[in-house]
Amino acid sequence: MTSEEIAATLQQMFGSAAVSAAPGSWQVELADLRLLILLSEDESWLRLLLPIAPAQDAAPFLAQLLEANFDATQETRYAISQNALWGVFQHNRASLQSEDLVSAVQQLLLMKKEGLDWCFNQLVEERVRQIVNQAKQQGQTLEMTLQTLERFYQEGLMGDMALGREAQEETLAAWRYQLQRFWHEEP
Repeated sequence: MTSEEIAATLQQMFGSAAVSAAPGSWQVELADLRLLILLSEDESWLRLLLPIAPAQDAAPFLAQLLEANFDATQETRYAISQNALWGVFQHNRASLQSEDLVSAVQQLLLMKKEGLDWCFNQLVEERVRQIVNQAKQQGQTLEMTLQTLERFYQEGLMGDMALGREAQEETLAAWRYQLQRFWHEEP
């Protein structure tokens, strides 16, 4: 893919006003987006970089991010550099096709849109599964487990429930929903 083809593809995707160029690089800037496109020093490789979150925010989720690199991110990857979590795509420029570039940009935009929410949700599910497995090993029923969690909240072991009865009920309803989702799974 030539530099002209790269520029034309980016302009087609984002509009000419959003794309700026310098020798060996392009930048797409929109209201909430800053996509960097860089050529290697010898111009044989193309790299796309899109910041997703501060590295400190991503740190608790490194296991989920690495697993996603292995299972889910297709040709893009998560990477940490310069105190940021990035979505990254690298490709040999000689064999790069316009469709590859468009697909990679779309995947990076999806990664940006999802942010770290999916990591948090996955981590919560893992923890709920651990609670379910532990409760079952202790011979508890679903109701007994919910009672234990309610007692933990009342004692302040799992957070402050001084927010009012409605907040307590919402929190316990969320726990009930999550526990019911995983209660019948095999460990």
